[in-house]
Amino acid sequence: MTAPRPGPPPGPRPGPPPGPPPGVRPAPAEEVGDARHPAVDAAVLGMANAEALAPADQIAQYEAAYETLRETLATIDQA
Repeated sequence: MTAPRPGPPPGPRPGPPPGPPPGVRPAPAEEVGDARHPAVDAAVLGMANAEALAPADQIAQYEAAYETLRETLATIDQA
């Protein structure tokens, strides 16, 4: 029998920290055209920032980014 897998702590999920991390720059607008979306940009930046976090905190950051991307795609599909 396997022990239950621990999940993220209850409460609000952490969001991505403000601003780009050192050494990471967002893609210039001309590379992506009008396809930019603020929530997607924030989720991608949050995943890039997760590298500097402890492993347990990385999981929470990746899960928050996944949820943001899932919700964003759902709203695009409904439009």
